[in-house]
Parts: sequence; C-alpha cells; structure tokens
Amino acid sequence: MKMRLSTAAAGFLLLAGIGAAAAQDVVIEPEQETVIREYVKKQPLASVKVPGMELNIGSTLPETVELHEVPETKYSYVMVDNRTVVVDPGTRKIIKVIE
Repeated sequence: MKMRLSTAAAGFLLLAGIGAAAAQDVVIEPEQETVIREYVKKQPLASVKVPGMELNIGSTLPETVELHEVPETKYSYVMVDNRTVVVDPGTRKIIKVIE
C-alpha cells in the first residue's frame, strides 16, 4: 500500500510539473507579432550585452536591462546582441527572440 501511494504521489508531481511548464508558454498571436516587428523597425534601439546569459525563451532578464514598451501590446522589447527580444514586462521573462 505504501509503495502504491508513493508511486501515485510521484505521478501527480510529474504531471503537475508538466502542467506548470505548459502554462509558462506564451504564444504571441501573429497580429501582435506584426505590430511588434513594425514598431521595432520604427523605433530602433542600441543593442546591449548581457554577459553570461543565453537568450532562451523563459529566461529572465536582469533588472539592469532597460525594457521598452511596445504600444498596443502587453509586451516590451530590448535589443540584445543585435536580436530583438520580446519580454513580459511583469516577469521580465523572454517570450520570443526575433532574429
């Protein structure tokens, strides 16, 4: 009985972790991405470097990186290593990297 309970608990925790990871995925609608791309073209920024950080979706940008709001969206952006990085301003997590 104890073994079954442990197995069930482990299965539940595994599924809960998968659900939490899926909930973190943010999908930018194509219309929103178009707005972002057009705005970035009109409002170019100087590229910054963030030493020791890989630009991966879900990574969190440090507070030292200044984010810039994209009007008509709920996102911000910054140029890092000459790539446009779209960020959730509330969490500072990277949502998309546009080459």
